[in-house]
Amino acid sequence: MSAVRLLVLGVMRLRQPTHGYAVRRELLSWRAETWTNVKPGSIYHALKQLTQEGKLSAFGTEDSQQGPGRTLFRMTEAGEAEFRRLMDEALVSVDMEELGAAIAFMDALPRAHVIEKLREQRRRSEEVRTSLLAMIPNFPGRYEAPHATDLLELWSGVFENLSGWTGGVLARLESGEYRMSDQGQAGLSGTHSSMPQP
Repeated sequence: MSAVRLLVLGVMRLRQPTHGYAVRRELLSWRAETWTNVKPGSIYHALKQLTQEGKLSAFGTEDSQQGPGRTLFRMTEAGEAEFRRLMDEALVSVDMEELGAAIAFMDALPRAHVIEKLREQRRRSEEVRTSLLAMIPNFPGRYEAPHATDLLELWSGVFENLSGWTGGVLARLESGEYRMSDQGQAGLSGTHSSMPQP
């Protein structure tokens, strides 16, 4: 799954109709390049691909003083379905970039749905950690192999931290923090409650 694709759809959903430069500017304001592989070229590539697939449609143009008018896009029903599908995949992912993209837009979904998906994500993180630790006895000693034990411990620690972090988000969701889609217009307005601001 492409985290960039989810980010572009998510911003488009918040700001539509809008143009590629506005999507790029929004993601830059979140400093998304520090926690994802999003680059200006990948944003425009995703916009083009999503339009070709019928998930975005051209809505007109916006005048620009810096050059030719910018094409405005909006999401189609297929785009909304794709956003939901990508969100479901990313919320259970143990890939940090994908999970981060989903967390940025989690308020676009109902609370119970996000809780269910994040519980699955935490279970997966714990399984990966357990399997990594179980591999240690099958490797040569700490000083005999190219630091295999250290690497397994490093990665098991990463997944232990991920599981703990997910537990914290779950606790906040379960206690009623965050404004979710089943409480009004979260994820559709100009204020985006779950996205941390720099």
